[in-house]
Amino acid sequence: MTYEFEFGEVFAYWPELAAGAAHTLILSMLAMAIGMVVAVLGALAKTSGPVWLRWIIDAYIELIRNTPFLIQIFLIFFGLPSIGLRLSPDAAALTALVVNVGAYGIEIIRAGIESIDGGQIEAGKSLGMKPLQIFRYVVLKPAIQAIYPALTSQFILLMLNSSVCSAIAASELTAAAGDIQSRNFRSFEVYLVVTGIYFAISVVLWTAFAGIEHAFLRKPSRR
Repeated sequence: MTYEFEFGEVFAYWPELAAGAAHTLILSMLAMAIGMVVAVLGALAKTSGPVWLRWIIDAYIELIRNTPFLIQIFLIFFGLPSIGLRLSPDAAALTALVVNVGAYGIEIIRAGIESIDGGQIEAGKSLGMKPLQIFRYVVLKPAIQAIYPALTSQFILLMLNSSVCSAIAASELTAAAGDIQSRNFRSFEVYLVVTGIYFAISVVLWTAFAGIEHAFLRKPSRR
């Protein structure tokens, strides 16, 4: 039995694929931006907050990192209406992604903060630098340099994990692929093209992140 590829049946729906890819990027960028706010606040609380708050944050991190992302989405989308909180598919997807990436981001940022040698901070104080100056000139850039690769990897994973949001019909690329496949019944071609789109997006993002690192975060060479 031979199979005849009909990619024309897929590319005929290219506006929907493009819209799905755009929605995936928008959803991922919003989730990463909000998630990083959660991560920064959580990391600061974990490194310098009271013990009871550290316990809560540790419980949140372990709960999210040790449960499937799909279950987290279902809990938010299908579970919250039971207590009177109903979210649209897109809002539920964004919430789930923020909750998920926030847990991973806390540990990444905490590691960056703790990577700064305390002696450098003391040196800044001895020079009469104010706390904001110490944070800006002594802590911020070295911390970003330390965690930048992990953060960019986490963003790529977030973008790829957004495909799971199709399970609740959120507006993104995999959901668009499902709609197209239900109309042309060319499953292999549809998902092969979508695989290529995800790969292309990942390559573009990796290239952009590498360019940013090279331009702004490159450590000076020692001679």
